[in-house]
Amino acid sequence: MVSAFLDMDRRQSIIEAGVTASHELEPERGLLREWDPIRQTCYRAGEEYLQLAVTDPDRPLAPAHAYDQAVHRLGEATRILDEFYANNRGHLEHMTAMAQTIPQLAHRVRTEARTVLTAAAAPENTEFAHYPSVRSAVADLENALRALDSALGIGAVRAAALHAAEVTSRLHAALDEAPGRAAEAKRTLASVTTRLGAVRTRCEGLAPAFSALLREFNAASSADLTGNDRRAAELLSRAEEQLAAARAAAADGRPEDALEEVAAIRAELSRAEELVDAVTGRLAILRAVRENPRRKVDEVRFRLRDAQHLAVQRGLTAEWGSVLDAQSSRIDRAVDALTGVHPDYWAYVRELDAVSTFIAGVVDRMRGRQNSA
Repeated sequence: MVSAFLDMDRRQSIIEAGVTASHELEPERGLLREWDPIRQTCYRAGEEYLQLAVTDPDRPLAPAHAYDQAVHRLGEATRILDEFYANNRGHLEHMTAMAQTIPQLAHRVRTEARTVLTAAAAPENTEFAHYPSVRSAVADLENALRALDSALGIGAVRAAALHAAEVTSRLHAALDEAPGRAAEAKRTLASVTTRLGAVRTRCEGLAPAFSALLREFNAASSADLTGNDRRAAELLSRAEEQLAAARAAAADGRPEDALEEVAAIRAELSRAEELVDAVTGRLAILRAVRENPRRKVDEVRFRLRDAQHLAVQRGLTAEWGSVLDAQSSRIDRAVDALTGVHPDYWAYVRELDAVSTFIAGVVDRMRGRQNSA
């Protein structure tokens, strides 16, 4: 009976370690729920054995069949343990092995983190200590180490160690990149200065282009672009202010602050360019349509005919034929509306583009229906 109990207890301990590791590291697997009733079976068999094994002079010996029953229950519990282990052996062994590596992982991460923190505080890096990338990484790593030291359970320790390792790499990278930040800021400032000049030159052509739109085309064709010149000028003014702040930051030994300002400047310049392109692009489109209105409509009619042919080829005329025929009427109405001394070419373009987009959507759905079939 003693041998049976010790054999069961040894197997249970091995499996328990693997299940605990699985619950800590991969709780989504749910192995603990499967294990718990098996563990309770082992506990009951063990308690029955211990009650018989403990001798008491004031208590009579249990009958022989009680010992036989206890041995049987220990054997049954051992069998259940073996079955559970066989069904989950690979996972349990993997989890156990991983759990055994976590203390070494935590130790290695702590050592590497403290080495990098020491390097950040070294005299040769003192001038970079105020850089936002270095300062934030140092603070984050100190917090990560505190979290690692207070973590309980192998799952929490592993997660904290991996996070600390990630932050250690970030601080290491920040220290490596810090010496080159000043030169990077100088190059970037020169580049954005050149771009600002180019955008300013482009903005100078915005007012004449808008004036041409008003002279040559229906006022409705450019109503949505009113104020683009004012908004572009505001963006350029803000970009110039930010450029002055960036230069001051670079001169003050704060290249990362300068680079952050440059990122904002580029965003302002991109928005200013979009405002200019909206006007000059609209003018180019309308002039091209005015010169040859049929080119635009012929392109859309060609797409419509292709779509109609596709519907016929794939046997989808009943579903899509009338829908596509209706687009022909929309095209005719757009053409008929192009009248007067100053036709609304922009409404013409928008309606034909809307028809073209609709046709493309129908084609995609017909092809999707065919593929799914």
